[in-house]
Amino acid sequence: MYLILSREMQRKKMFSIFAIAALSTLIILSSLATFQYPARAQSQQQKLATLKTQDHSLNILFKRIENSVVQVTRKIPTLNLQNPQMRNATALGSGIVYDTMGHIITNNHVVGTAKIVDVTFIDGSRYTANVVGTDIYNDLAVLKISGNLTKPVTPLQLGNSSALEVGDQVIAIGNPFGLDDTMTTGIVSQKGRLLPDSSSGFSIPDVIQTDALIDPGNSGGPLMNMQGQVIGINTAAVISDKGGFSGIGLAISSNTAKRIVPILIEKGNYTHPYLGLTAATLTSDLAGRVTGLKPNFQGILVDSIVKGGAVDKAGLHGSTTDQYGTKHGGDIIAAVDSLQVKRMEDLISYVEQHKSVGDKIVLSVYRNGQTLNLQAVLQQRPSPLPYLTSPSAPMPP
Repeated sequence: MYLILSREMQRKKMFSIFAIAALSTLIILSSLATFQYPARAQSQQQKLATLKTQDHSLNILFKRIENSVVQVTRKIPTLNLQNPQMRNATALGSGIVYDTMGHIITNNHVVGTAKIVDVTFIDGSRYTANVVGTDIYNDLAVLKISGNLTKPVTPLQLGNSSALEVGDQVIAIGNPFGLDDTMTTGIVSQKGRLLPDSSSGFSIPDVIQTDALIDPGNSGGPLMNMQGQVIGINTAAVISDKGGFSGIGLAISSNTAKRIVPILIEKGNYTHPYLGLTAATLTSDLAGRVTGLKPNFQGILVDSIVKGGAVDKAGLHGSTTDQYGTKHGGDIIAAVDSLQVKRMEDLISYVEQHKSVGDKIVLSVYRNGQTLNLQAVLQQRPSPLPYLTSPSAPMPP
């Protein structure tokens, strides 16, 4: 009997020890929780405060700039045999107030071949505007409001697109599908893209990629940073297989606009320098066409040369095809004016941003195991006659 009582007492004693230990642990955990919960709550409050601040900043920014973004419309003559009264369709886009004189920046594909368009501000004020300058190659156009403005206009500042970093927050404002005064947000997905333009046969360099929603009607509107500066002019978007926005929007850089727009206002057109070649960034597949090329060699493989063009006169060699139909690579451009070029984008951007018609350029090329320096004199880019003579239709967006 005693032994039994002793065992029971031992059990109770052990239970008491476990209970005390468990209680102590609970107290310790509770103490830790006391320290953790306020920190978590404070962190959540800070996040909410940050989001509210961002939302507030977006609200303020939108109200500050919405009066400087316009809707641009033009009439497209159509032939409707079933309903002769429907003689015109309307194409629309967006525009950016450039100065207090009434100049407005938009896309060339928004105005097409029109000489006169309509411009509507967010308050409903409507004006007629003349197309004073166009640059087909960079899809830019400048309008000038005709007549007197009923009230002063506020131009938007063109920022420095070269200062952009991937991940920077941006906003797009425009008139998607005619829904005026629409704002979407996103980030800079990448910069320095090359945008092929089938209508002109050339590519637009230094293009900004964003995931901000860009739809038809946004063309010509601003892509802006959080300081309220225009860092791009929205011009295109990649459409998904299902016909919707793929998450890839494209904008002409503000630095491109800053270089071209003043000349469009002054002269009505912009003259682009021209090398006279077709080429592609060297890949492993293309490198296989070049005999004796070292592994991981970087540069631009020349394909074809325009007869009498700048690089033809400089002695550059294009690719050749032998009697068996096998293509052999031409010269590889490794540098321009002693600056290394790794991609086709590098070459086009350098020529566009730093050279003019008549300027000399030195191409360092790899040929048959040797590096040659060839000097070319840049010519004027030829006019894209098929584009100019064909009926103009807006391309999306």
